[in-house]
Amino acid sequence: MKVKELLEHGFEALSLPDGDREIDGVYIGDLLSWVMGRAQMDNAWITIMTNVNTIAVASLADTSCVILAEGVDMPEDILETARDKEINVLRSSQPIYETAVQLSKLVS
Repeated sequence: MKVKELLEHGFEALSLPDGDREIDGVYIGDLLSWVMGRAQMDNAWITIMTNVNTIAVASLADTSCVILAEGVDMPEDILETARDKEINVLRSSQPIYETAVQLSKLVS
């Protein structure tokens, strides 16, 4: 599944410079050092973290996108950094668990 296809399933794009990026799995975590060492390339990463280090970790781990659960907002200056680094950032209004269940059904 491509990142941009998530928009058809209730996800909101906050930064979508590479919407054709394929999703191959899902990773959930908020401890950035943990995510950096365990998220796999092309995973959709679900988190509630919204600081600039989130964008850095997404870049280092080469995730297909960051999905902000629980309807959290990311500051516009951080979203500009995401766009500059070609990091897809989406948002879900759902709690983390429901977001993960929905992604699991879509990506499988």
